[in-house]
Amino acid sequence: MDVSELDRILLAGAAVLLVAIVAVRLSGRLGLPSLLIYLGMGLLLGESGPGHINFEDAQLAHALGFAALVVILTEGGLTTRWNEVRPVMPLGLVLATVGVAISVGVVACVAHFVLGLDWQYAVLLGAVTSPTDAAAVFSVLRRVPIRPRLRGALEAESGLNDAPTVLLVTLVSTGEVGEKGIWYFAGLALYELVVGALFGFLIGWVSVGLLRRVALGSAGLYPVAVLSLAILSYAGGTVLLHVSGFAAVYVTSLILGRAELPHRMATRSFVDGIAWLAQIGLFIMLGLLASPGRIGWDDLVIALVIGVAVTVVGRFASVVVSATPFRMPWNEQTFVAWAGLRGAVPIVLATIPLAAGVPQADRIFDVVFVLVLLFTLLQGPSLPWLARRLKVLDENASYEVDIDVAPLESLGADMLQVHVPSESRLAGVEIGELRLPVGVSVSLIIRGDRAFVPDRRTVLRAGDSLLVVAPSPLRDQTARRLRAVSRAGRLAGWFGERGREQH
Repeated sequence: MDVSELDRILLAGAAVLLVAIVAVRLSGRLGLPSLLIYLGMGLLLGESGPGHINFEDAQLAHALGFAALVVILTEGGLTTRWNEVRPVMPLGLVLATVGVAISVGVVACVAHFVLGLDWQYAVLLGAVTSPTDAAAVFSVLRRVPIRPRLRGALEAESGLNDAPTVLLVTLVSTGEVGEKGIWYFAGLALYELVVGALFGFLIGWVSVGLLRRVALGSAGLYPVAVLSLAILSYAGGTVLLHVSGFAAVYVTSLILGRAELPHRMATRSFVDGIAWLAQIGLFIMLGLLASPGRIGWDDLVIALVIGVAVTVVGRFASVVVSATPFRMPWNEQTFVAWAGLRGAVPIVLATIPLAAGVPQADRIFDVVFVLVLLFTLLQGPSLPWLARRLKVLDENASYEVDIDVAPLESLGADMLQVHVPSESRLAGVEIGELRLPVGVSVSLIIRGDRAFVPDRRTVLRAGDSLLVVAPSPLRDQTARRLRAVSRAGRLAGWFGERGREQH
């Protein structure tokens, strides 16, 4: 590659990226996951479209797909609210293991006994299509204000179910499951998931301590450091311990996202941008890898049958078995079952047998590609309507407040920047009624184009920006109190941190 060729690649890449960015707005208006538009762009650029780009390297797609999933899981963990995930983490773990196993079994039986496919092909279809996709779940559910425990359970499941399914697809593709038995897989999956999560917790805990104590030379280095530490947990778990790097990176990101780290909002914005770049590249690449001309009517029939089996029968069975012991009501179980969106993960998993040279692997890829397109188009736009019908919307969603933190190293304190949302119950509360910890002060309020120092009787208004100075040991307690008042108003001490939450 010479410089002139590089220039042409950069020109084409920038143009495609800009079109993809504009497409995000279109997908948001239509209520569709952006992956559908990006996959369509990949098809248009591919060998069957006007772009005529011939891309058939399944091993490269497999490797780049895993790299993109690492970044997507990092962003998902950083932006997931820990107070929502922690109470439902056991449910998310059961959905990611027992639920996936039930779904795989249902789909494999349908594929074998109804469609007459051999067992390896049937189990691969079940394993590839059963996991939910983190990117699709995160992007769609954060536009639907559902109850926190439902959002937390779905996000935890999508963050954790990659680990066992990657292992299962790999072992089935190489034939090891048939040789060593299902109990070997179950034990290995448990080891990789548990040790990977513990390793991720260790890396996250150490990372939080380092980032709080070490003052970096520039604010722009904090986001880079956080992303690097998350990727380190993935690579370290995979290379050093041979455990699930996906479990490790998700747990590490959860811990980093939970901590009130310096320049938290800047870090989220940076990783969010990188995650969008990873999603765009991933979906366009998978669209390039697909070959529409190779897809026949029999593949479409298989995709429809498997899609119904995994989305309706397998998914609902797995949710009922997994969620009933946690006493989840039927309306919430129904929403969780229907909101288990497939996306890039099944298509990336389909590249594993393709790269391994499994017989009919190209057909598995084609079936999964069609299935994801059809059922994401069906499920995504219906979620807001279904949430209203099932009455699982969160009344407190509009009261959430974001808090950015900047360290004041020489003073042993932190500055919290707080913006009062239009629906926040902070509006109408006096400074004295905030009841912040002793030693914490609201030092400045910016209201429109005016800035002033408040006193205890100053009443907050919607749209205000506050600068709060807190001693470093009281930073987390201050942030929790501000969020509680934003949700429940001046009586947050009575109603709890979540306010008047529906259960």
